Amino acid sequence: MSLKPEHLPADLAGAYMALLAERDIAVAQAARAQALLSDRDALIISLELRIEKLKRELHGQSSERTARLIDQMELQLEELVAAATEDEIAAQASAARTSSVRPFVRKRPVRKPWPDDIACERVVIDPPTTCGCCGGSRLSKLGEDVTKTLEEIPRRSKLIETVREKFTCRDCEAISQAPAPFHVTPRGFIGPQLMATILFDKFGMHSPLNRQSTRFKCEGIDLSTSTLADQVGFGTSALKPLFDLIEDHVFTAERLHGDDSVLQSTRKGWSIWPDNLCA
Repeated sequence: MSLKPEHLPADLAGAYMALLAERDIAVAQAARAQALLSDRDALIISLELRIEKLKRELHGQSSERTARLIDQMELQLEELVAAATEDEIAAQASAARTSSVRPFVRKRPVRKPWPDDIACERVVIDPPTTCGCCGGSRLSKLGEDVTKTLEEIPRRSKLIETVREKFTCRDCEAISQAPAPFHVTPRGFIGPQLMATILFDKFGMHSPLNRQSTRFKCEGIDLSTSTLADQVGFGTSALKPLFDLIEDHVFTAERLHGDDSVLQSTRKGWSIWPDNLCA
């Protein structure tokens, strides 16, 4: 708020301090306005994205254009929410330098409850042994406050050395040894859990093998793209019997239903539309 003429300082130092205060107020107001604008932009694109998803659920997957539009809006929403949070922090920092501007706080969405089977680690901070007010030592527990923090355990790779000891018979001199451990790939070195992770990241999360190779290299494991591709080939071959069983079960139905997405054709004006089969 600007100073009234009768409240203007008479000395130069006072005028300088008043100008600094006015500048802090103006900066805080501008930062708050920018944070409010960013929050509104994120809210608008969030509502538009929700409307498009509801339309798609109501009318079905009418076109690939709708799917691309939703994907584009989700990416735009990510950028807008991140920008809104940055502007909110800047507005709070500017408002902290003055008491004339109220800090802006964005409304966060309601967080969903944590899964029941998530691992929980309880950390108890050592309580004080003396009273901070009078210094007394006769303390009794009144209750506790619990702060929940979601953390991630970084993925770790380990090398399993399976030792197969050899024994010889003192009577017939025959050699006895336990069989070698099972690997999905012949003479391979990839364990089943790592194989499942590679296949899931490729087919489930659509992560190309070159990106997986780069991620492994960042973790200190050198797995080239060709090596990963070789493992994917062995893995899909091992899962082929399961795929055949699922395919046989699916094709026992009298009719298969799908969406009305357009089939890509290599020849203009040419398409296939089998009876009772939509793609």
